[in-house]
Amino acid sequence: MCGILGLLLHDPSIDAAPEICEGLSLLQHRGQDACGIVTCGPKGRFYQCKANGMVRDVFDSNALTRLVGGMGVGHVRYPTAGSSHHAEAQPFYVNSPYGIVFAHNGNLINTASLLQFMDATAHRHINTSSDSELLLNIFADNLQKTGKFRINEEDIFTAIGGLMEQCRGGYACVAMLAGFGIIAFRDPNGIRPVGMGSRRALGGGAGKDYLFASESVVADASGFGEWEDVRPGEAVIITRNSVSRRQVGRAATFAPDIFEYVYFARPDSVLDGVSVYRSRMAMGDALADEVERVLAENGLSVDVVIPVPDTSRVAALNLAQKLKLPYREGFIKNRYVGRTFIMPGQQVRRKNVRRKLNAMALEFVGKNILIVDDSIVRGTTSKEIIQMAKDVGAKKVIVASCAPPIRYPNVYGIDMPSRTELVAHNRTTKSIAEAIGADLMIYQTLPDLIASVRQFNPSITNFDCSVFTGEYVTGGVDEAYLARLEQLRSDNTSAPSEQAVHVNGNGIGQVRESRELALGCSGPMNGADDTVGLHNSWKLS
Repeated sequence: MCGILGLLLHDPSIDAAPEICEGLSLLQHRGQDACGIVTCGPKGRFYQCKANGMVRDVFDSNALTRLVGGMGVGHVRYPTAGSSHHAEAQPFYVNSPYGIVFAHNGNLINTASLLQFMDATAHRHINTSSDSELLLNIFADNLQKTGKFRINEEDIFTAIGGLMEQCRGGYACVAMLAGFGIIAFRDPNGIRPVGMGSRRALGGGAGKDYLFASESVVADASGFGEWEDVRPGEAVIITRNSVSRRQVGRAATFAPDIFEYVYFARPDSVLDGVSVYRSRMAMGDALADEVERVLAENGLSVDVVIPVPDTSRVAALNLAQKLKLPYREGFIKNRYVGRTFIMPGQQVRRKNVRRKLNAMALEFVGKNILIVDDSIVRGTTSKEIIQMAKDVGAKKVIVASCAPPIRYPNVYGIDMPSRTELVAHNRTTKSIAEAIGADLMIYQTLPDLIASVRQFNPSITNFDCSVFTGEYVTGGVDEAYLARLEQLRSDNTSAPSEQAVHVNGNGIGQVRESRELALGCSGPMNGADDTVGLHNSWKLS
């Protein structure tokens, strides 16, 4: 999962970079591995700064001063398998045609055929192992076919429509054309989120500033109103003179990823008309009914409800209120450790759980504890948390998950591609409890989870629930595809020597069979700069 952002200020004399940086910091929960900003200044010149690291570490006042121009694109990257080389940091750039900057959140599932097309037909070199660069080059190739000296909105819509015919998967993208404007589009199934907002221009006058972002929280904090989601299969083109919108993708089942509401999105965001906060409250209410039923079946009682900070707090509080049980903050979080689910490597995740959380013995000693978590993926965090609770004197530890058992990989941009890594795969609820050391495991049912979200926007009739069901809304995901992912999946970040790994917009490895890629040096020659063709101002004094 990544965070994307595009900003166009009506007054080109005001630099967009400081606001883009602030916006990226609000999306930091979506990616903590790398970040980048590219702006467009006078005469269509691009200015870039990107590197591995958090937003606060990469962008200081000197870096922002060098990012000139009144429009720009930003990206935060999620740490996963594959290369962590800073050449993988986005946004990406191509100089032909017209100068394009591109940021992407999601994953393509037909990269092998697309790479073959790029090589044999389009004759375009893919310089990194990211499918974000692949998407960018497909878009660029489609624009190139116009053969025009200057393009217009109609040409861009045609190019994006062609891209949606060629590419399969889940993606939300923001692009910028030199001296022209910013663009956003979303896959035909609407799996990955992106929306737009506007406000009165900072420089005054009758014009407006425009924002694209993965989540509405960026608009709220920056004073943008009129927030609306980019529709599935829709492209939006914004210049300083006009806003153009068009449905360019074929009609498909609208199925936003339900895991956004369970875990990834901030609670103060609204995605596709659904308040993440309200949906998590509803998850807690529904889970309370299931907890009450399962506890009665097992003849158990609970003394206190304790959430795993932070995501599960909202649901845990509602659950406790509905069951008339005490709610306590038994785990104290070190806020300077990142989200363990998106840390690169099982050993790193396990070690960081205890660095991140500390159990207060007075809330655990001699009590039957109900620990509420948003979801259980690998089981690493849950196992450590349960052991921590027992170490400080808990009598029994019961775990309740706001999400159903995650038994299948996500192929649309979340880093859980290997079934063998999932604690619920090929396990019953009882055996899952044994694996993580819980006395009892209780899961939310899938119908209750769907209802918890859908009640706030009944027009959404489907969600991508593939991690629970193994049913992939785009099609094209079969046993052979999953087997190839699992063959490549490992907890180290280096690619196998026999074949390179193609990395999606979030860094997730996929088979790249047609050519070898040296991840250690992404340039076309030894010693070449990692961002060939566009100067990177990172670390300049």
